[in-house]
Order: sequence, then C-alpha cells, then structure tokens
Amino acid sequence: MQEISFRKHILPLKDKLFRLALRITMNKAEAEDVVQDTLIRVWNKRDEWKQLESLEAYCFTVAKHLAIDRSERKDACTESLPTDGEYPEEAFTPYDRLVSKERLLLIQRLMNDLPQKQRLLMHLRDVEGKSYKEMADLCNMTEEQVKVNLFRARQKVKQRFIDIDNYGL
Repeated sequence: MQEISFRKHILPLKDKLFRLALRITMNKAEAEDVVQDTLIRVWNKRDEWKQLESLEAYCFTVAKHLAIDRSERKDACTESLPTDGEYPEEAFTPYDRLVSKERLLLIQRLMNDLPQKQRLLMHLRDVEGKSYKEMADLCNMTEEQVKVNLFRARQKVKQRFIDIDNYGL
C-alpha cells in the first residue's frame, strides 16, 4: 500500500474543494473557510486514511457537508462567480464578446436559481468532471437518481435560457 502524504495527495485538492464550496455557499470568504475547515478535519482523521476507499471522495463529502451547514446557518448572500473562460480578443467583434459574456452570466444565474441538490450535481459533473459513480457516492444517492436530477437540472436551465433568449422573459 502506498504511503499517503497530506502535501502530495490532499493539498492539491484545495482548488476543487474551493470551487465546490463556492458553488454551495455562493460566498468567497465562506468557501475559503470551508476549505480550511475541511483540510483541518481531514488532517485530524489521518489515522483513518488507509481505510478509506477514496480519499478524494471523502474530502469532497466533508467539504459538501461543511458548506451546506455554513450556508444554512448563515443564510449566505449570493455573489456572482468569476468568469475565467474569456475568448481571445481578436476572435470576435465587441458585440460578439458582449453577447457571449451576457449568455455566460445568464447561465450562471440560472444555475444559481436551481435547488441546491441540482446545482451541486451540475457543478460536480459539468465543472469538476466527476463520474456518475463518484457523484452518487458523494451525494449519498444512486447513480440513477444522480442522472435523473442532473437531467432535470439541465432541462430547467435550458428551458429558462431559451425562454429568456427568445422572449426576454
């Protein structure tokens, strides 16, 4: 069995944990606190690391629960997520860039309006690239439930986007 190192195996997960916590809490400071608390809790359980099937899934589960607790306890206000996926300047006209940016912000807003479970599943699948199995383990659901909830979330975002894009509703 390979020796598990905090610096080598757990610390690199901090960015993923932050994105997950930010998606749940919708507050940058709260998300940072969640990541810090997660790393502390994982460190305190270092004697049990070898018994875990997936250390990454364990870290995500701890972060998810802490973020949900903080979100419910503080009733955190929502902030818009930063957009890092900018296109090259010369690729589009200023109008195209504006339309693209507005659509991305609209999709983020629509995702933020989803119920927490659906928002979390969309984030895990579409942002973090998790498999259905990993998502099911993390959310204590069956793979079928994950697929159904993810499908419904995507359909809801798609339908609202089409309605707004076509009719300005």
